[in-house]
Amino acid sequence: MSTFLATYLGALAVILVFMTVLWIFSVLVRNASIVDPFWGPGFVLAAFYYYFQTEGVPARQILVLTLTTIWGLRLGLYLGWRNWGKGEDFRYRQFRQDYGRERYWWVSFFQVFLLQGVLMWLISAPLLGAQYYSHRPLGWLDAAGVLIWLVGFVFEAGGDWQLARFKSDPANRGKLLTSGFWRYTRHPNYFGDSAVWWGLGLICIAAGSFVPALGAVLMTAMIIKISGVSLLEKSLKKVKPGYEEYVRNTSSFIPWFPKK
Repeated sequence: MSTFLATYLGALAVILVFMTVLWIFSVLVRNASIVDPFWGPGFVLAAFYYYFQTEGVPARQILVLTLTTIWGLRLGLYLGWRNWGKGEDFRYRQFRQDYGRERYWWVSFFQVFLLQGVLMWLISAPLLGAQYYSHRPLGWLDAAGVLIWLVGFVFEAGGDWQLARFKSDPANRGKLLTSGFWRYTRHPNYFGDSAVWWGLGLICIAAGSFVPALGAVLMTAMIIKISGVSLLEKSLKKVKPGYEEYVRNTSSFIPWFPKK
């Protein structure tokens, strides 16, 4: 069995090769948006790499591998379906405009694909920590981690499904979804994503690995401050009528009962 650091660095190499291949394909199809559906599956790749490189508690290894695969493939398939036929996302179109059409492809490798690959590697640490250590059998902390993961998965998948169904009705064009999971949090999918990783982080701690569990903290910080909540809120306040009132009455992230 390799050392923890050697296994972790090996995953970095695998992830960077994976992202480089994606980048080459994005250049061929002239669409950097293809990186988005592969965010979840990238963690599945890392989880499998850790599984074959470690000799931890078999039951915990299978548990982490299963939970990561379900979450990652569901997210990848959903984003692929949502983005299919819609062209390049506005964020990448703006990058292309800022840097120029000819120069952007090289910039995109570092600014989009390489950056996401490094973040993916850093966040994946709990998947290694949970599978590497072998001196603690499954216990109540693992069960608590699975429960938190399940809550997160239901919120994320359920929120995505409710939003997709809402948008599929032409009568809802320009309207806000304020029912279902969206009644209790303005971002059920982002909250769910974060909870999924807190569940995996808790399983990592249950294995006796503490520092790698910080990957869940990094994922949450990204979702709230960088790529998720804050970015989306800025655009929604400009284009969605009634969003200010929705903000006043509905919890931003953690689900809670709406204000009267």
